Amino acid sequence: MSNHNENIAAAHNHHDHGGMDKKGIWKVFFILLALTALEFLIALGFVHHWGVLQKGMFVNVIYIALTLLKAYYIVAYFMHLKFEKSGFIVCVSIGFIFIVYFIVLMLIEGDYLLYHLQEHPLFPNN
Repeated sequence: MSNHNENIAAAHNHHDHGGMDKKGIWKVFFILLALTALEFLIALGFVHHWGVLQKGMFVNVIYIALTLLKAYYIVAYFMHLKFEKSGFIVCVSIGFIFIVYFIVLMLIEGDYLLYHLQEHPLFPNN
C-alpha cells in the first residue's frame, strides 16, 4: 500500500506543468514584453513623436499582427494549448476562425446599412 502512495507522489512531483518550466515561462514573458515595447515604440515614437510613420492602414496592420502574435503566445503557453492534442487545437482554432468571420461579416453589414439607410429619411413627411 505504501509503495502505491510513493508512486503517486513521484508522479505528481515532477513539476512539468504541460511542458513549461520557470525558464520557459520567463522566456515567453520577455517575448511578450518585447512585443509590447515594440508596439509602444511604434505608437509613441514612430507615429506621434518622430513622425516617421503616418496613421493609417499600414500602422493598423502592424498593430494587428503584433497583437495576434501576442495572443498566440498567451494562448499557446499560458493557457497550455500548445501542449494539447492536435484534435483539440483544431477544434478551438476552427471556433476562433468562425468567431472572427462572423465579426467581420457584422462589421461589413453594419457599414453597408449605415451608408444605405442614411440616403433615405426615416420620416419622409416631416
